[in-house]
Parts: sequence; structure tokens; C-alpha cells
Amino acid sequence: MPIACFALPAAGAQNAPMNRDLDRLAEQLGLDRADHELVRLRFGHACALRVRHLLEDPAVLACLDGLGRYLDGAIDRAHLDALAAEAARLANHHPGSNSIDGSGHAAVSASYAVANALAGRALRAAEYAAYAAVYGPGGPGGYGAVMDAESFGPEHAWQCRQLAALAGAAP
Repeated sequence: MPIACFALPAAGAQNAPMNRDLDRLAEQLGLDRADHELVRLRFGHACALRVRHLLEDPAVLACLDGLGRYLDGAIDRAHLDALAAEAARLANHHPGSNSIDGSGHAAVSASYAVANALAGRALRAAEYAAYAAVYGPGGPGGYGAVMDAESFGPEHAWQCRQLAALAGAAP
């Protein structure tokens, strides 16, 4: 069984460039304030949806869909909390986590994006989603790409625009 800590970045993700513009925007918006929980959930959901195609486990997909249902008002907070716990468990036990570079596997990072989105950790969800997008098919691809800060540029720019739009701020 792999040992993983949900709050820590996956190996490889720690080397991914941070989205400093997104961090600044989040600080300006006060994203971490309690009254911005819905913005955090919506932004995390949007980021996770961008890497949905990389998810391999139907149970993780169901968790992501559950977040969408919560945002649409179709399920209650208790159900959301249960989905968040399940998504964390699934991400920490993803089969790709067994390899030395398991977190380099785009599906693992996408799973962590979902788990963090459900937990309301929007910036962490964005980091994992960016890593998955760059590493995975359709992105620049591979270990070399994630080590190149420029590979993250388009995804980081999208994230900033998306958060600004969701928060009602000018892009």
C-alpha cells in the first residue's frame, strides 16, 4: 500500500512552477476567506474538469460529478463532505502511486486535483490540474515538459482568467 500525504504535493509536482500570478490574484480576492468558499469550490471544480479526460477511475469521476451536483444545489453538504473523503482516499491509493514516478502519471495528479477541489483547496487543485495537463496527453508531455516553466504558461494563464471570472473580477 502506498504511503501518501494528501496535503503534500505529489513527487514531481513539487518541481512544477507555482502560478505566482494566481497566488497574487487569490490574495487580492481574499480567496481563503470563509465567505469565498463557493468561489473556491467552483474554481477547483473548473480546474478539475480541465483534466477530467485524464481520470481513469470511475469512482473519482463520480466524486467530480458530485461536486458539480453540489454546486448545482442537487446534493447537501454532508454528501459533499463524504465525497471529499472518498476522493482523498482514492487519490492516495491510486495504482500509479506505487511507482517511483507515480505522481508523474497524469491520472494520479488529476485525481489529486479532484480531491483538492472537493476539499475546497482551490489553489492546490489548480497546481495538480496544471501538472496533469502539462504531463498528460494533449499537453507538452513528459517529465521534461514539467521541468520547463514555460510549459505551464497556457494553463496558468487560463487559471488566472477563470478565477477572475468566477470571482467577478476583471481579468
